[in-house]
Amino acid sequence: MTKLLMALLLSCACLSAYAGTQQEKMKTCNADAKAKALAGDERKAFMKQCLSADGAKSGLTAQQERMKTCNADAKTKALAGDERKAFMKTCLSGK
Repeated sequence: MTKLLMALLLSCACLSAYAGTQQEKMKTCNADAKAKALAGDERKAFMKQCLSADGAKSGLTAQQERMKTCNADAKTKALAGDERKAFMKTCLSGK
């Protein structure tokens, strides 16, 4: 009985950790899609790729991916100085 209880608790802990990781991944992917102003099928395709295991093949962490995306967006908008700093702060916070 004790082994069964331990196995159950361990599996709950693993699922809980996985759910936290997935929630963080979803939050990051949503922020990236919003930063790129994606909509419709384009957003759907991006989210599918971002949330899939294949999305992690680049070797970058979620925060590194977000930084890469925000930098690219700031460059596209030709932001510099305080404007760039404010944009990056907002972009990286996911708001």
